[in-house]
Amino acid sequence: MIDKATLLKHLREDVYCRIDASPIHGVGVFAMRTIPKGVDPLKSLVPRDEIELKSVDLEGLPEGVLAQMEKYCFFDGDQILASANGLNTVDMAIYINHSKSPNLRLVAPGQFETTRAVKKGEELVMDYDITFGEEHHFD
Repeated sequence: MIDKATLLKHLREDVYCRIDASPIHGVGVFAMRTIPKGVDPLKSLVPRDEIELKSVDLEGLPEGVLAQMEKYCFFDGDQILASANGLNTVDMAIYINHSKSPNLRLVAPGQFETTRAVKKGEELVMDYDITFGEEHHFD
């Protein structure tokens, strides 16, 4: 269990971002204050563990749950990566939009790093092509 001192330290030192409407695509992640280069602006007190599922594992799930999973889980063919925390918590990282001029990169599963200082109000973006090793096209 997290104690009061740990939570207050996290709020003072590790909380940099907010969710808001994005001019890039629907919803995005934005800096609430300047974020120095080399910082993980999405550092959380909740572990970002994922569990690998297969399509067969999803059989019998309610339709609404499947729709939420399609929005918030990573699907790659028959492999699905779902948050070990379930769907009642949302990780801000799912709202990071794509850009060919990224200011954020994924350094390890669930761990991000700013590639330069990010100004207050600026949207955090990463290059999906580099991060996921495939070419992405958006309308």
